[in-house]
Amino acid sequence: MSLSIGDIAPDFEAETTQGRIRFHDWIGDSWAVLFSHPKDFTPVCTTELGYMARMKPEFDKRHTKIIGLSIDAVQDHGRWANDIKETQGTAPNYPIIGDPDLKVAKLYHMLAAASSGDASKRTAADNQTVRNVFVVGPDKKIKLILVYPMTTGRNFDEVLRVIDSLQLTAKHRVATPANWRPGEDVIIAGSVSDEEAKKIYPQGWKAPRPYLRIVPQPKS
Repeated sequence: MSLSIGDIAPDFEAETTQGRIRFHDWIGDSWAVLFSHPKDFTPVCTTELGYMARMKPEFDKRHTKIIGLSIDAVQDHGRWANDIKETQGTAPNYPIIGDPDLKVAKLYHMLAAASSGDASKRTAADNQTVRNVFVVGPDKKIKLILVYPMTTGRNFDEVLRVIDSLQLTAKHRVATPANWRPGEDVIIAGSVSDEEAKKIYPQGWKAPRPYLRIVPQPKS
């Protein structure tokens, strides 16, 4: 089985670089981004962890917590943080989960349940599928899953864009079109009838097709 959008994000307890957490309690009433890594001291992941540290204020503005995971022990993460600071300019300023027993990676179906072995002896290639991004809502449901290969750095600006869309569409009965950016026009959700839409949008809408009803982004 695999996880899907709409599933409850599996809860777990784990040690992190900022102490022990229970995942659902740690999320609280926030949104959350969990992004995983196959191994400490890997080049692409080093750039990603540094970039996320620089972007943390943008996630904070969106009431979104960020947390990393890597298939190594917390003490290894601490040594890696020094490299990240020296090479990327910023050390991780968010927790990174230690997963030396592969428990969380297997819980989130990033590794097969039968995976085993000493994490320190497993290579990044052994763990290459641990390259996911999960966005979790305050309801603890998974809202987004992205999976990247080891050789391609992740686009965390896109994760921010998706969170903007998710938060908007959670509050208003709209959808966002291709390449949408905050402030641009949106689409009235298909679940809203024309009669309902007239009450919500008395000023009307543009409709190049009956099923494509375009309105300005709601302001509140």
